[in-house]
Amino acid sequence: MNAQTKKLRSGFTTGAAAAAAAKAALLLRLTGQAPDTVTITFLTGTTTSIPVRQCRFESPETVCCTVIKDAGDDPDITHGAEIGACVRLEGPSSDTSIRITGGVGVGTVTRPGLEIPPGQPAITPGPLTMITNSIREVLGAHPTNRGIHVEVFVPEGERLARKTLNARLGIVGGLSILGTTGIVRPMSHEAYVATIEKSMDVARAAGMSHLVLTTGRRSERFAQRRWPDLNEMAFIQIGDFFQVAMAAAATRGFATVTLAVFFGKAVKMAQNIPHTHAAKSELTLGTLARWTRERTADRSLADRVAHANTARHAFDPLKAGAPAVIRHVAEMAQQCAEGFAEGRIMARCVIFDYDGSSVVDTRPDWG
Repeated sequence: MNAQTKKLRSGFTTGAAAAAAAKAALLLRLTGQAPDTVTITFLTGTTTSIPVRQCRFESPETVCCTVIKDAGDDPDITHGAEIGACVRLEGPSSDTSIRITGGVGVGTVTRPGLEIPPGQPAITPGPLTMITNSIREVLGAHPTNRGIHVEVFVPEGERLARKTLNARLGIVGGLSILGTTGIVRPMSHEAYVATIEKSMDVARAAGMSHLVLTTGRRSERFAQRRWPDLNEMAFIQIGDFFQVAMAAAATRGFATVTLAVFFGKAVKMAQNIPHTHAAKSELTLGTLARWTRERTADRSLADRVAHANTARHAFDPLKAGAPAVIRHVAEMAQQCAEGFAEGRIMARCVIFDYDGSSVVDTRPDWG
């Protein structure tokens, strides 16, 4: 097997690492035995065994353990980083309450527009769920009537965060603890494109003429909920490969395509950006502000958009006060999609809000 066809090794996220460290720490505190490895259940339902790097008692009530983040064959700046958790038993709790906070090296959110409100540690919902589930697994075998406080920490987090976009997003003091499922699935750009193309080949072979293109798991989940009668083969996750996906769909003879996306991606698509990753193209909120000014004559609102931290930050005031701007974004994204397909495909754009409701649909007559 050569380097082109070698299967890439999956890894685990910072969120899974934090869950493993928390599980190890609670096991040591409740049993007196430091585990060499712990088994973690990903949010997909699958499990993995993660080695524990070290454990120590910080006090009679507090134990801290760490693991080493392993991103598999898709390493990012957190690959090899030490991720830890300190677990402390608190006062009596009838339902064994679990409290999760951020410690050294975990960033704090300081601006609106992100999934986490300002003032909270940058630990996203997936990791919070994994940590909670891991703690409850231990309590199932070793019950206690004490509350549990988990403090996640990353010893080198502040240094590593300088290599990320955290500061620009208003996350200060360290890294974000991330992960949708807990699994890092490595994939090069070439492999991702090949997967998109192969998925389209399968859909075409099944006789489909329409595709629903999403940019990730969450938008796909909302799209499948919106169109429950569509065959699952019609839903294709294109990641950031906007231009490539539209060209591939055109080459394979698809007649129609629905873009089912969140506002941030739609704004980039509307500006004819072929690859929509943040590292490849800055989110041009200036253009969005200009569109706002042109369509509303509301300079105050346009100024809010121009100075927004993220597209999500800009989305709420536009949804409330200028839905025509959101519709314009959708129409422009549709137009650019048809352009990347060289006019061989009729496109539609549906923009979801962050709860999964459709805010704009450029072709509602499609059903």
